[in-house]
Amino acid sequence: MTERIIPLADARTARIRLPAADHVETPSGRVLDRRGRVLHDLRISVTDRCNFRCTYCMPKEIFDKDYNFLPHADLLTFEEITRLARLFVAHGVEKIRLTGGEPLLRKNIERLIEMLAVLRTPAGRPVDLTLTTNGSILARKARALVDAGLARATVSLDGLDDAVFRRMNDVDFPVSDVLAGIDAAAAAGLAPIKINMVVQRGVNDDQILPMARHFKGSGHIVRFIEFMDVGSSNGWRLDDVVPAAEIVRRIAADLPLRALDANYTGEVAERWEYQDGSGEIGVIASVTQAFCSSCTRARLSTDGKVYLCLFAQQGYDLRALLRSAASDDQLATVIADIWRGRGDRYSELRGEATAGLKKIEMSYIGG
Repeated sequence: MTERIIPLADARTARIRLPAADHVETPSGRVLDRRGRVLHDLRISVTDRCNFRCTYCMPKEIFDKDYNFLPHADLLTFEEITRLARLFVAHGVEKIRLTGGEPLLRKNIERLIEMLAVLRTPAGRPVDLTLTTNGSILARKARALVDAGLARATVSLDGLDDAVFRRMNDVDFPVSDVLAGIDAAAAAGLAPIKINMVVQRGVNDDQILPMARHFKGSGHIVRFIEFMDVGSSNGWRLDDVVPAAEIVRRIAADLPLRALDANYTGEVAERWEYQDGSGEIGVIASVTQAFCSSCTRARLSTDGKVYLCLFAQQGYDLRALLRSAASDDQLATVIADIWRGRGDRYSELRGEATAGLKKIEMSYIGG
């Protein structure tokens, strides 16, 4: 085998072995990492730009007008994204989520959706193709996204109170426009719509019950997410975390709940349904109830690096291989080797030993 050292954006390096043509494997189904976890989900960040400056993700004091976002030439092209996605699917990926930044800011995103929507698993099933958005331009994009082949969407919404929401997005964006986007997405046929709320104590935790009440019976699924220490710029403190168990208790005291089974192995949200049968909610407890042991996600950054954990410190640069003479079989072998070497379990180890680690920002690799 030949070996290439691929520089990372932060000057650290990840060692990628590019196999010789006679030492490659044709992808033929699932691969397991060092902890026996399958590769099932691929998150693809299509842009590092966003029109919000949410304090827990892209705080304005860092991501200001002078911040150097990636130049367009550094972004993976739609053809490059599709080529890699096809190889990941051959290795067992059944679900692809487009993220950002704000993915709807990527020009002609509908074309990429069309290209990904035709992918099939080795068993012949369509790939579950979905997208996470802040909802700001969803109202005018929803129909085109469905026509292009998008199956589902997740909308980030951190509260219904307009003052709270404007304060959290930090660009004075009204909650009514996001709600209009959710309505437009539902009318266009995206279902079920999931609504993600990042909960911070003393910031928006008073919105937990209003969110649950508002969407109860709508067919939409609200997922309450513990405030996480993603990246190194959001000022995370454990005291600001509202544990998932407390969120469930608050809701159940007013709207009785019962537990549901996971939809599939590796699903990160703990599911609950209203006892009157009028819908369900989810809670994501990465801080207080680590689910590393069942995590099946890989993340592909805007500029083509693979990250094996949301809290990763380094990635593996596939763009350099894509733009060299690497064959599909060589790329597929590299992807399999990267996953097989994975041992990440940050949330299980979180504590004093991890407090000072400089992690990749969420806006760079998606949520």
